Amino acid sequence: MDSRSAAHVLSEIADLLELRAENRFKTRAYRGAAKAVLGLDTDDLTPMLRSGQLAKVKGVGSATIAVITDLVENGESRYLEQLRMNVPDGLLEMMRVPGLSPEKVQQIHDTLGVASIDDLEVAARDGRLAKVKGFGERTVERLVDAIAFKRRTHALVLFPRAHADAALLLSSVRRHPDVTSAEVAGTVRRRCEAVRDIDIVAAVRADPNSVAASFARVPGVGDASVAGGSASLRYVDGTMLDLYCVPEDDFAVAFWRATGNTTHVTQMTSLLAAVGFTLDGDTVRDARGERVPLPTEAALYALADLAYIPPELREGEGELTAATGTLPRLVTAGDIRGVLHCHSTYSDGHATIADMAEAARARGWTYLGISDHSQSAFYAGGLRPDDVARQHDEIDALNATLTDFTVLKGIEADILGSGQLDYDDATLDRFDFVIGSVHSRFRMTESEMTTRILTALDDPRLTILGHPTGRLLLVREPYPVDMVAVIEKAADVGIAMELNADPHRLDLEWRHCRRAKALGVPIEIGPDAHSTIGLDVVSIGVDMARKGWLEADDILNARSAADILAFAKARRTNGRAAPMNIRRAAETDPDADIPF
Repeated sequence: MDSRSAAHVLSEIADLLELRAENRFKTRAYRGAAKAVLGLDTDDLTPMLRSGQLAKVKGVGSATIAVITDLVENGESRYLEQLRMNVPDGLLEMMRVPGLSPEKVQQIHDTLGVASIDDLEVAARDGRLAKVKGFGERTVERLVDAIAFKRRTHALVLFPRAHADAALLLSSVRRHPDVTSAEVAGTVRRRCEAVRDIDIVAAVRADPNSVAASFARVPGVGDASVAGGSASLRYVDGTMLDLYCVPEDDFAVAFWRATGNTTHVTQMTSLLAAVGFTLDGDTVRDARGERVPLPTEAALYALADLAYIPPELREGEGELTAATGTLPRLVTAGDIRGVLHCHSTYSDGHATIADMAEAARARGWTYLGISDHSQSAFYAGGLRPDDVARQHDEIDALNATLTDFTVLKGIEADILGSGQLDYDDATLDRFDFVIGSVHSRFRMTESEMTTRILTALDDPRLTILGHPTGRLLLVREPYPVDMVAVIEKAADVGIAMELNADPHRLDLEWRHCRRAKALGVPIEIGPDAHSTIGLDVVSIGVDMARKGWLEADDILNARSAADILAFAKARRTNGRAAPMNIRRAAETDPDADIPF
C-alpha cells in the first residue's frame, strides 16, 4: 500500500466523519494522519508498518494504524466502507460548495433527498430549497453563484498544496533508475496562485516513452495516458501530473517549454525564427538544420539576444520585450526587514505579542507590526478603546526589553460601509500605522464599493489598504470594485497597498501589483498571521510580488522600522506619505507595457 493511496483513504474517512458531525477532534486526527502519511512518500508502507516505525510517526495514532493495517492486509478499509454505506457519494462533493457546511448538506439531504450538486442546483432554481428552514431567496441566490464558482474551480488547488505535491512527485520521479535529472515546471514553477496540474520534466538515459510508461504503473495512479515520451497521470486523490521524459541533451529546451505559458513560448519561438533558429520539438536548429547544443535555459534566451527571464515572469505579459533591455531585479525573501499585518491573542490570533515578536526575530526580521482587528469586528474579538490602551502598554513594556528589534503599534481597522474607518480620529492617532480593510457588505455594487474604498483612502490616518479586493481563492470571488480607480487614488494620496500573503488571498493579485508599481504605489507584503507559523507565508507573498515584477524598492516592508514610521507620519501630517525611492515606470516610459 503506497502512502498516497493510504492518505486518500484517511482523508475520505475525515470527510465522512465531518459529514456525520462526529467529534471534531476525531476528524482533525484523521486529517492530520493523512498529511503525515502522505509526507512519507513511499510506494510501500508495509515495512514501516511491520517494524513499528509507522506507529512512531508524529500524527499517526492507533486508529490510523488500524486503517492502514486493513489496507495492507486486505487492500481496502472496512471502516471506510462502513462509513460509506449510508452516505451518497454526491454529499461529499456538496460539502465542497463554498458556504455549505456539513450540517447544511445533511439538512438538505434529509429534507429534500438531494444527493448531488446537480440535484442541489435544480432544487435551488425550482424554489424547493428556499422553503427549507434556514434558507431564503437571497441565500439560495448566493448558493447558485457558489455552485457555478465551484464548477469553474473544482480542478484547481492552491499554490502551497500544489508546491508540496510537486515536491513529493519530483522525489518519486528522481528515484527512477533511468532518470538522470528532473525538475518541476509549469504553473508551479511560475508560482501561479492556483494550479490545475503539476508538470515535471525528466532527463532520461533510456527510451523516453518506455520510462514515461513505467510511471503509469506506479502505485497510487488511477488513470494514465502515455504518448511520445509524455505521461498524463491522475492519482487516486485527484492529483494530476504531466510528466515529460526527454533525452538528456534536450532537457534545457524541454524545461523551458514546459515552464512558460503558451503566449511566452509562441513569442519566443517567433523571436528565435527571426534570428535564424527553429524549434524542432525540444531541439533548436540553426539555418543549416544543424542541432544547436543548449545546456541551460539562459543559453536559449541568449540565442535571441535576451537576458535570462525568471520563471515567474514567463506569462506573455511583456517580459520578452523587457529582456532586450533591463528586467527588474526581483525582490527576494532576504529583502524583507519586517512584517506589519499580524494578529495576537488580543483579537483572533493564537499567540501572544511576545511570542509573535520572538518568532519574527527568529526569522531575521527587525520589526513586527501588531495589527489586531478593530471594534466593529466583534466576531473576531475586535479591540475596544480600553483594549487598545492595554495593548499599547504591553507593547511599550516589551520594547523596553528588546534590543535591535521593535514592535510597532498597528491596527486593522474595518472600512465601514460609509467609507469611514472604525474608531474616532483620536483613537486612530494613537497607532503607529493603520491598515484599513473591508470585512463586510461584500454585495455592494461596483460603484458603491469603489466609492466606499476611495472615501477611506482620503483619511490621512490610513497607511495601508489591506487585501484590497477581498477575494478568497477557490472560495469567494473578489467583491466588485474598480481597481484601476483605487490604485490611481492610492498613487495620488501616497498610500500603500497590501499584497496579503495568506495563500487563500494573495491579494493584490500580481497583475494589479504591476499597475501599482507603474504608478509608484508602495506594496506591503503582509502575512495576515494569526500564529507564529503563519509568519511563514511571507515567502509565498514574495513569490507573488516577484510575479508582479516588484523589486525591493517597491516593497514598503523592505524598509526599516524608522522608514515605516516616517511613511505613516508623513501621510498623517501632510495627507501624503513621504517618497520612498519608488520608480514611476509610467513617467519614465509612457509606452511601458502596463496591465489593463
